[in-house]
Amino acid sequence: MKTVAVIPAYNEANHIADIVQAVLPHVEEVVVIDDGSSDNTSERALAAGATVLTHVINCGAGAATQTGLSYALDNGADYVVTFDGDGQHDPKDIPGMLEFIQKEQKDVVLGSRFLKKNDIPKLRLWANKIANTITFFLSGIAISDSQSGFKVFSRHALPRINITANGFEFCTEIIRTIANENLSYTEYPISVYYSEESMAKGQNFSTGVVTVFKLIVRSLMR
Repeated sequence: MKTVAVIPAYNEANHIADIVQAVLPHVEEVVVIDDGSSDNTSERALAAGATVLTHVINCGAGAATQTGLSYALDNGADYVVTFDGDGQHDPKDIPGMLEFIQKEQKDVVLGSRFLKKNDIPKLRLWANKIANTITFFLSGIAISDSQSGFKVFSRHALPRINITANGFEFCTEIIRTIANENLSYTEYPISVYYSEESMAKGQNFSTGVVTVFKLIVRSLMR
């Protein structure tokens, strides 16, 4: 079976080579989507052994993830692992997630930072609780970590995932798709490591407000 790792990356030149090299032993192909970076993310990812897809402009994490999923589907992937490009995830969790999705015969496995002991900043804890609540109201699915970027999709799930949200709200859109498409899912405990850089690039209060607003608007438009 072919497993592809999809890593959206925006100005991640400082980390991307190490991440690619750490992920490669666990999958058949690593695909980095350079989402309009102004640094040499593409060159370092390519040199580290990744396939690189490039967005000419910064389109957002959702758009970058969909580009990677579409590539993986078109190139015969049986499983796709989505993985953040800022170094906060542990590649050693990948084998366990892949084994789990096959053993449990699920369509999607959602990595959860909150099913094991992790040192998570309070702001992220509260932001995730709010996002989980909104996700539940929009999808009917109650999970512990609706905003995790670390997921595994089966071949059955891939053509049913069609991300249209460009920003961070795409994580909730995926959960909603799981509900609408009756995809089977489960959560899996993952490790997470926060640095000042990853905190600066991830969701903060202002991006959280924007994400909530977009989710409400998108819900009303349906």
